[in-house]
Amino acid sequence: MERLSIVLGKGVRALAKIRGTGGSALPGLVIEKTNPDFLRHILSKLPYGVIVISGTNGKTTTTKIVSELLTKQGLKVFTNKTGSNFVRGVISEVLEDISITGKFDYDIAVLELDEAHAVKFCEKVPINYALILNVQRDQLDRFGEIDHTADLLQKVANNVSKCAILNREDPRVSKIQAKNRKFFGLSEKLLKTFPSDDSLLDKDKEAIRKSKPQKAEVILSKLKGQVAEYEIGGQKFSCDLTLKGVYNAFNAAGALALCMEVLPDVPASEFIKYLDCIESAFGRGEIFKVNGVDVELLLVKNPAAFQLSLASFTDPNYDYMIAINDKTADGHDVSWLWNVDFSKLPHVSYTTGIRASDMALRLKYDGISVDFIREDIASATSDFTTSSKKPKRIFATYTAMLEIRKLISGKSLI
Repeated sequence: MERLSIVLGKGVRALAKIRGTGGSALPGLVIEKTNPDFLRHILSKLPYGVIVISGTNGKTTTTKIVSELLTKQGLKVFTNKTGSNFVRGVISEVLEDISITGKFDYDIAVLELDEAHAVKFCEKVPINYALILNVQRDQLDRFGEIDHTADLLQKVANNVSKCAILNREDPRVSKIQAKNRKFFGLSEKLLKTFPSDDSLLDKDKEAIRKSKPQKAEVILSKLKGQVAEYEIGGQKFSCDLTLKGVYNAFNAAGALALCMEVLPDVPASEFIKYLDCIESAFGRGEIFKVNGVDVELLLVKNPAAFQLSLASFTDPNYDYMIAINDKTADGHDVSWLWNVDFSKLPHVSYTTGIRASDMALRLKYDGISVDFIREDIASATSDFTTSSKKPKRIFATYTAMLEIRKLISGKSLI
């Protein structure tokens, strides 16, 4: 049955590419309907098992960190590298890599899955490890209230056979129960740097850890610029990160905790020494050279993600553009913009996208002036990237990020 599914799936994939319809999800959809057990049969044979990485923010970059750290230790890692975090997207990735005879030459799967599809995945495929990063108000028109999202992640943890790695500092994540759970966390002095969902909503401006913390396997203890210090087993390790953004330094703590669980005989220092050379994932802080000028592209999709990006990337020596769409993949409700504090952001050259006017209005209430409001992303991007010789940063929601990346990716990627 597997051989027939492979032939069928590869055929659909080839046909989709010939017709110019991409081929990312369609082969997976066909196999999902014709052989529901396909994914379980293939992935259950992996010697080190299956890892699911989920949560609201940081899945793509954290999946990249984990994959690269395990690869450096000699494991052959399968991952959904296109970022398609639906079950059918994973099936399509398998179909791309599996041979026509059914050979799937990998040791472990490291998969990014959104909260709802992670539950569906766990119903089909046994999982060995989970890394749960956070729970934030993201695309509530898709998943409903935030506590429902936490319930979805609890269902993922229920299916873990070996270990669930949890964010100690997120109150909804730290409550998740699992057969074997371990934590990654922050030092006391860094707690206010990483806002919780409740603090962003003004429910509790000091909504940080109130009780005695759980023991954490990895703690982000210091962060100055790009230099992060991690406390692991009573030892401190310093790392000069290539990854930009305070959130990536914290997500890396979760990645380290997970890798140490998968390969317990590997010293922490072996993982740390490779952490500094990992670069940003697709559309998450990538820097392009456009007309001789650096253009940095930053994905933002909810209050916490945007707030942490602003904490990391507000510099008066840069020009700024903000691109906001409200398509299904972005979430139709953009009221979350009102929970972000933009007051530290310098002057904004352009707001663009479907909700360009909404974004400009929000900025006005924080006293931030905007030069141009232009819904058409292509023309705004063209004018913005040629407007001056200053380096540039673009904050963009998901579909806007994809469009902008396509417009500027013909340029050189730094």
